Parts: sequence; structure tokens; C-alpha cells
Amino acid sequence: MSGTAQHLSHQLADRAEAVCRHYLSNGRREGCYWLVGDISNTPGRSLFVRLHASAKGPAGKWTDVATGEHGDLLDLIRGSLGLIDFTDVAEEARTFLNLAHPEPEPIAPRRCVMPAPSGSVEAARRLFAMAQPIAGTVAEAYLRQRSITLLHGTGNLRFHPRCYYKPDDGPTETWPAMIAAVTDLSGRITGVHRTWLAPDGLGKAPIDTPRKAMGSLLGHAVRIGVQGSVMAVGEGIETMLSLRQVLPNLGVAPALSATHLAAILFPDTLRRLYIVLDNDLAGDVARNSLVERTNAAGIETLTLSPTLGDFNEDLRLFGSEALRANVRGQLAPEDVARVITLAA
Repeated sequence: MSGTAQHLSHQLADRAEAVCRHYLSNGRREGCYWLVGDISNTPGRSLFVRLHASAKGPAGKWTDVATGEHGDLLDLIRGSLGLIDFTDVAEEARTFLNLAHPEPEPIAPRRCVMPAPSGSVEAARRLFAMAQPIAGTVAEAYLRQRSITLLHGTGNLRFHPRCYYKPDDGPTETWPAMIAAVTDLSGRITGVHRTWLAPDGLGKAPIDTPRKAMGSLLGHAVRIGVQGSVMAVGEGIETMLSLRQVLPNLGVAPALSATHLAAILFPDTLRRLYIVLDNDLAGDVARNSLVERTNAAGIETLTLSPTLGDFNEDLRLFGSEALRANVRGQLAPEDVARVITLAA
């Protein structure tokens, strides 16, 4: 950590509770910690910030138990506001602390940054870094109109207001887009998935291919929530978010296609895998291939099936209570309490 960052971090730590009340206003203090849903200020209890130094660590350190994210109060400011450059983070911290701004340093010659090859892993990482948290954006509005409102622990979903879209013929366009990070088992970004949206969030953008992925995808997924001894995998992001709407403590991993579902990698800790299927032939083939792999690894496999074409259709047409009742009957009995009840 640079001298400037270390100084600002210490200054913020001295005012840790005030920082939390300002940037995480939907949380609350409990004992020596501030609790909130995530770094995007979603109500909940997944992220906790230490308010005072103790034997467990310094003030200002935070951890999101749902995603494994952690950091100091500078990282908290960066994440809550969707900032990218440290200069902007430091400026915001100084404004909060009401500190005098330092004299500008001499401008160093600008390095020439080469553009990342189109569709590459590096291009995917840069796009995700340029996107912002989805809270209060068109992406959140889009998910809500699809009845997906429980968004705790979805830090790997972001929003870009002007994401490039290249039609097969014609000039490049820009549309709002939901950007999902595709990661490996260690959490390292290997690609992104883009869903281009209508400007009002009431549907997808009126383009030929409103969903596209780029980067290295095989074996990887959009991992949401804790990927532990029990988790669920499926194809679509909205399908898996719909399942998590009624099973809020279940870690899910949309693989984005049937081909990638068949090849998805799972953690060494996994003991039971739920496979979420769309009602189509490609999904059946992917399930059979995945079951062979999990059986060989000694992992129990169960299938979760929708009533209609997918779980988002079920959620929108029948509602959350009916969907919960349907999937509850398909769970292993020992998983019912652990994955359905969201900590208040």
C-alpha cells in the first residue's frame, strides 16, 4: 500500500462507524461491527465491518462472507461507489474526511496502453473493471421486472451504461448492459457475459443478439454465493437467480450454455450438486455428461426441474411461494433448512 493510501486508510479507520453510516446506510451496528448485505449497500447481514481495533484485527477491515470479498475502507468506498481509479477513490476519501487536497504533482508522461484484443480475457477484465455496481441501475430494474429482487452477494454482476455492440452488418452501437464476471474456482476473472438492455430496463435491447460472452469460458461460470459442499449449476443467469430468489443461501453457478454446463469445474469441497435444467434436449445431454463426472468424483447429484420452460418463467407466472414449494420437494431433506432460510 502506498504512503498516501496507507495514510487515508488509517484516517478512515479512526472514523470507521461514520464511514459505514455514510456509504453503507442500509446497514446497522451490532456490537463492534457494522452489518449490511454487500458492498453495494444492499440490506442484509453478509458483509461485516470491524469498527474498532481488536485482537482479531484493525478497525475498518471488512469481509463479505457470501462472496469472500474483503478489504479496507478505501476498498469499501471504491466498491460502494463503483470507482475504478485510485485517484478518484482518494479524492472521495479526502472529501469525506474534509482534508486539504495536496498540491498537484508534476504530470508524468502518459504511458501508451495497448488495446486488449477483442474477445480476449484481458478485454473481458477491462470491461468488468469499467462497469459499476448494479444497485439503482437499469440492470437492477431489468432483473426486478423479471421478479428477481434478492440480489445479496451478487458483486460479480455489474452495469455498463454504454456497452459496445457490433451487429453482423452496420456500425457499432452502444446500449446499457448487465455485465457478469465469469470466474475460475479461485475467483479469478476469465471472461464476461453481456446482456444488452433497453434503456428503461423493461426488457432486452432490440438487437439481433442481446446476449454474448467473451474470454475463456470452458470450465468456468458466473459464481454467485458461497460455493461450498452444496451448490447448484445451470445454464442461464436469470434462471439461477430465480432459484436463488427462493433458496437464498444456496451458492449457484450459471455456466451460460449447455456445452459449458457439461464441462463446469467444481470445488474440492463439493459433496452434493443440484443440476438445474431447462426443458430441452441440449440440457438433457449436458446433465448426463455432468452426472458421469460427478459420480466419478464421488459427488451426489440431484436434478431440479421447473414446471414450465425454466425457473424464471415459473417465478414470474406462479410467484415465489409456488416456486419455493416446487423446489423444496426436490431437495435432499438435510438441505431444506440450510438453503431456504435467509438470515434476517
